[in-house]
Amino acid sequence: MESEGALNNQRELTSICFKAFMLKNSTKSNLNLYDHFARVLTKVMDERPENVVDVIEDMSREVKRGLLMDKQSTLRDIPLAPAAQLLAEQQRLLFSRGGGDDGDQEVETPLPNVSEVGFFLEQAGVGLGREEMLRVFLALKQLVDSQPLARCRLWGKILGTEGNYLVAEGEYRDGEEEEGINEETAEDAEGEPRDDDEEAEVVEVIDTLPRSTFKPPPVVPKEDNRTGVNKFTYFVCREPGLPWMRLPTVTPTQITAARNIRKFFTGRLDTPIVSYPPFPGNEANYLRAQIARISAGTQVSPLGFYQFGEEEGEEEEEGGRDSFEENPDFEGIPVPEMAESLSTWVHHVQHILQQGRCVWVNLAEKPEDDFEEEADEEGKEEADEPEPEVGPPLLTPLSEDAEITTTPPWSSKMSSTLISQFAIAVLRSNLWPGAYAYVSGKKFENIYFGWGLKFAGEVYTPTVPSMPQREYTSGPEITEALVPSLEEEQALKAALEEQKAAQDETEGLGGDEEEEDDD
Repeated sequence: MESEGALNNQRELTSICFKAFMLKNSTKSNLNLYDHFARVLTKVMDERPENVVDVIEDMSREVKRGLLMDKQSTLRDIPLAPAAQLLAEQQRLLFSRGGGDDGDQEVETPLPNVSEVGFFLEQAGVGLGREEMLRVFLALKQLVDSQPLARCRLWGKILGTEGNYLVAEGEYRDGEEEEGINEETAEDAEGEPRDDDEEAEVVEVIDTLPRSTFKPPPVVPKEDNRTGVNKFTYFVCREPGLPWMRLPTVTPTQITAARNIRKFFTGRLDTPIVSYPPFPGNEANYLRAQIARISAGTQVSPLGFYQFGEEEGEEEEEGGRDSFEENPDFEGIPVPEMAESLSTWVHHVQHILQQGRCVWVNLAEKPEDDFEEEADEEGKEEADEPEPEVGPPLLTPLSEDAEITTTPPWSSKMSSTLISQFAIAVLRSNLWPGAYAYVSGKKFENIYFGWGLKFAGEVYTPTVPSMPQREYTSGPEITEALVPSLEEEQALKAALEEQKAAQDETEGLGGDEEEEDDD
């Protein structure tokens, strides 16, 4: 019995020594065999691979490599994935087939045939290339699947200094458009609530100060959705596969300010616009204003493709027609004639007036609450009513467009003079470089590829800041005198003393004469 107990004690001592040996860390990797075996066995129990005896060496190597990579990360930086790889991973989702692609092919879809547009643009010598046009095609399909659009088309691509914008033009189905946030309400919500006592104190302080008689000019109201410059909704994304962002509606003030500045786009919608005159908004608003200006000046179609409806023809006001319809009897115009004459092209987007709207609004009209004040001012001279501003009506030929200096507004050509029977007519805008249009029989399209800037002539001169306003009229009574020198002060003091002495002497002589008269 004593021998068995001694044997057990010896075995226990041996196991303890062997465990201590296994817990000894390596001088190279700072790892020990005991912990490594525990990790390998844990990995075997978790994964339970087949023929584990054949892959135990590989699993041991993977466990050791995983520990070494974590320790080596402080010595060697893990290379980051390049931007092209990240973009490719996002664009890979565009090529995944959705579940609703096996439906009836005869159902009308708002998705445009971008492949056909790219084919004609390639003949015209412009475009984005077949590979990028295919990705844009799939991106538009993604947009159409996520938004309830009744119409969608590729508007173009606007270049920027840090990134570009792919622009899609869409029109929501009736009753499906989301209502925008009221800007005035959003601005009011930013302010903190104020107590009534504080408001009363502020009013008392303001009443003691002089009141200004300046009245700001009335704000031009913006046009409603589906009308004028807000007729269509625009979506932008930086690259195909990235999420589409909906641009806000545009206001007349933003269009007027955009006409007076020239700014390159950065590719970030939240970038503030720093300019003179100041622009009311960020880059998203400026981008929307430029899109409206480009569309109004460069969206054209063949003569006769669109026609006014019967109801529109009864309107008497010039330029009052704001809608049209396709002409089912249009048979197309020969390509050589479209390439030679600008009279065969017409504008099908309303002209933007100087007011920043497509439809003029009279700002001199007073609300109904002011009728009593008008009755009290019957004796005063009535102000002259402003003349309504009228622009060129819809479907006006391009031959009537105005020039900038000596530059013609348009240039036209045929895509090929060698094979003219299969050529297309190409139209290029010189006032908005990057705007193109093509026509082939009954098919035509407008597209824009550029920086979003209008041609300003040979020399561009920025707007000069106005002169600062005078606060008062200069005069001697308010002009501060110069500080006299020491010599001038001493001379003035001596002159005053001499004047005082002479005055005292004169008063003394006058007193003696009065005493003599009394005697």
